[in-house]
Amino acid sequence: MSVVASSARRDRLASASCVVIKIGSSLLVDAATGRLNRDWLASVTDELARMRARGQQVLVVSSGAIALGRRYLGLGRDQRRLEEHQAAAAAGQILLAHAWQDLLEARGQKIAQVLLTLDDTENRRRYLNARNTLTTLLRLGVIPVINENDTVATQEIRYGDNDRLGARVAEMISADCLVLLSDVDGLYDADPSRQAGARLIPEVTRLTPEIEALAGASSTEFGSGGMVTKLVAARICMNAGCSTVIASGRRLHPLAAIEDDGPCTWFLPTRSPRAARKQWIAGSLVPRGTLQIDAGAASALKAGRSLLAVGVRAVEGEFQRGDPVLVCGPGGTCLAHGLVAYGSDEARLAIGQRSEALEALLGYRGPDEMIHRDNLALLVSPEPDA
Repeated sequence: MSVVASSARRDRLASASCVVIKIGSSLLVDAATGRLNRDWLASVTDELARMRARGQQVLVVSSGAIALGRRYLGLGRDQRRLEEHQAAAAAGQILLAHAWQDLLEARGQKIAQVLLTLDDTENRRRYLNARNTLTTLLRLGVIPVINENDTVATQEIRYGDNDRLGARVAEMISADCLVLLSDVDGLYDADPSRQAGARLIPEVTRLTPEIEALAGASSTEFGSGGMVTKLVAARICMNAGCSTVIASGRRLHPLAAIEDDGPCTWFLPTRSPRAARKQWIAGSLVPRGTLQIDAGAASALKAGRSLLAVGVRAVEGEFQRGDPVLVCGPGGTCLAHGLVAYGSDEARLAIGQRSEALEALLGYRGPDEMIHRDNLALLVSPEPDA
């Protein structure tokens, strides 16, 4: 392995502007006692504070609530009915959130707890609400600590593992990197627990059937995921333009180990998160309506700016906040696809209005943009003078 290639690997995590870190139950909770591994968690919070100090945005997807709650409530291992599972989650969330808050605030970092369900990342409007909440927290310098909302989710609407939840969060906020801390160093070409000569695969650029066949089942005490779910998560992220790294958390300061070129497996996308999101908006969603805009707004879109209500001349169709719409110029040319910030009834009221007038007009303070540039994908180059 060349020095250049090794240096490039070390820089991937340190240079990522937005990082999602998924931590499994088997790392957070001691299998023998059911207690929180506080010394290990303290080392990780040291690393999160270091990442924030160098300007990185950080989100944590943290397992462990159910395992902690079971011990707290005195539930045995044979008590695994859904209502017992949810009761353990309700009790454990308090313990888990308090531990994160205690350790991170001691390092000068503010946190917020965010509980998500599968519906929150599959339903477009709830997806948009969750995305807006997370991006606002990041803008305020807060570290979101995220978990699946097991207290209300049923088996039919659960992720069932936080690897995929971490990937959906990374996709949602256009993160640059997802870190999956596990009980193994990464993806091997054979089962390392059975074959002494198994070799770690350092990089994957395409998830082929051969790569997927290397995944095995989980053998951890508390975890619900295994290598299969990690590869599913990696695929979600690769499609979203986000890198994924699987590394062992069975050491103090596991993130520093990744940056020091320790053993791990990187899954590398072929495009950026921004490009992937624009392609998804442009080609994967069926428009629910159309916004007709004037020449000034068309020029603004070409310059990379957002669409404001003042540039909208007509609203066609019936749609809700977060739905995909077409954006058409004065000559009828379809210029862009976008996710609209207002429903069709409100959009009609806002036609031609300046952003500062929207609150009085609509009765509440909403977004300044009809479609924010992050939710807008140009299809053709608009003609400003059309």
